[in-house]
Amino acid sequence: MNSVSIQDSLTVSNKKRPPEKIMRLSRMGSSFQTRLSFSRTLTRTISKEKWKFDPLRFEVNEKGFGTSVFTVHTLKNTYSLVAFTNEMAPEKRTDRVVAETWDATFSLFDGIPSESDINRLAENTPKQEAGRFSPKELVLARANKSLRLFDHVVSKLSNGLQPDVGLLKSVGYLMRTTAVYGSGKFGCADREKISNRSEFRGAFQVELLAVYLIRWFTIKLVEHVASCNGGEKAVLMNPEISKFLGIGNATGLGMAPFMIKHPILINNWVLAREEALSRVISLKSNAAEKLFLFKNLLIQASLHFNEWNVEDKKQNFKIKKTKDEIKLLINWCEIEKNLSGSFIWKRILNLSESKYSLETQELIVSLLLETHGEMIDELSNNMESSADLKLDPSMEIRELSDLVKNSFEWALEIDFDNPEKQRRFWYYSEEKLEPRFGDRFNDTGADQEMPLAVGRDVKKLFKKIKNMPGDISVGKFLQLNSEYRGIIKRVQTVVKYPYAEIRDNLLDSEMRPIDLLRFKLSFFGASKFDPKSDLWTRITLFQGAPLPDQFTNDESDEWPFPISPV
Repeated sequence: MNSVSIQDSLTVSNKKRPPEKIMRLSRMGSSFQTRLSFSRTLTRTISKEKWKFDPLRFEVNEKGFGTSVFTVHTLKNTYSLVAFTNEMAPEKRTDRVVAETWDATFSLFDGIPSESDINRLAENTPKQEAGRFSPKELVLARANKSLRLFDHVVSKLSNGLQPDVGLLKSVGYLMRTTAVYGSGKFGCADREKISNRSEFRGAFQVELLAVYLIRWFTIKLVEHVASCNGGEKAVLMNPEISKFLGIGNATGLGMAPFMIKHPILINNWVLAREEALSRVISLKSNAAEKLFLFKNLLIQASLHFNEWNVEDKKQNFKIKKTKDEIKLLINWCEIEKNLSGSFIWKRILNLSESKYSLETQELIVSLLLETHGEMIDELSNNMESSADLKLDPSMEIRELSDLVKNSFEWALEIDFDNPEKQRRFWYYSEEKLEPRFGDRFNDTGADQEMPLAVGRDVKKLFKKIKNMPGDISVGKFLQLNSEYRGIIKRVQTVVKYPYAEIRDNLLDSEMRPIDLLRFKLSFFGASKFDPKSDLWTRITLFQGAPLPDQFTNDESDEWPFPISPV
């Protein structure tokens, strides 16, 4: 299939799900990874281009503390993960952003570091935000061990045994990252330095490469410590077990405002997914092997859900309901007459939307895309954007008013005079300059509110302009009302991008930031969302993905919804 520009793709099909349906928090908070997710794009690139991996340096003692350099050679460039592991008191281990020490800290280096580079990084990387970095560093990251699983794996391997699969299922990773910084943070290289490199063309590819290398490093680290402990008795991990282990991540509010601040980018992510879905459901006929694959994926997803266990009551309810609904769909697919006739994928999607929960509906979207990689994978090339909001001062107020009425009807319907509709506010903490979520009527800081209340600000703007003479220009209006500049610029720009706005009230007392986090993380390729509150979650990345020595052309992309090895 020929490549289709993301900006032109609105003309490709009229079968896309409408933004007023898709960009709602309840559905966004039910998202799953798809084959267009950024981690999936990365592993396809690794496999297709046959990247070479090399553990260049591994100066680590018997306890696993020391310095390591793990290198990857792409078609044209070389990158090195420089890792520092150190002993840490148990009471200092925390996933919170206020932490000052970690089990491991990492820098992704552009090229192969010299001895002086490693010495400089050894001085600065463990300090994280407090360190000093250069444009040679592309990503800065840190991670903590899952002590229970790490120690268990060391104990088993050192005694010549394989880890307990039941324990593996309950955790899923040996380490979890608590921050992965790129794009110019703390003096590291700006995005522009690498934006033209083919391996990083897609969204967040350099950050996810760092995470992938961290995962590889953790496998090597645990096997090394086991070898030191067990000597000749020690064994390496079974390849299927090491493949099952992903890398964990703890994500909080810091990720949420990104989605409001980058509306065009978010539009491109969603537009690519919805264009992919529209291509699939537009297929009138289907091959038998596609149906066979879809039914197998349903079974795979069902087994995966059996191993997705969390403490959060709301998420547990959603998991249980989805498991029940998957069984219903499996049974439906066993009835031959249901699968005969045209447009089977459209009918399956309609069935899920009419009978099943949002969580199951979005799972079905993921599975439908999974079966049709050959016709949708190229859309991942269009999920990046450097476009910004632009102001048109020559626009007349009447036209601006029409834009609001036509594209922001959802905002105009919200009653912001009701205190519960604007109870929440977003602000930056003084301590770490990280986003926080406050209660406007009980917490201090509302005077420092971040400009994330799009719905409220649009409604304020509309009240201001709706009775003004329509022939006044936006430029003249702003001469006396400069506080509206930001929201006008946003309205004028995002009306061209159908999926740019979250069509819900981010200030509502019932608003759950966890829905924003899950939505964004699904595009990264996260699985097994494990909410710890409405404000933060743990997830797993690259679980089931091939490790560097496990890539094959036929199987490198077949790792969604992984299940534990027998």
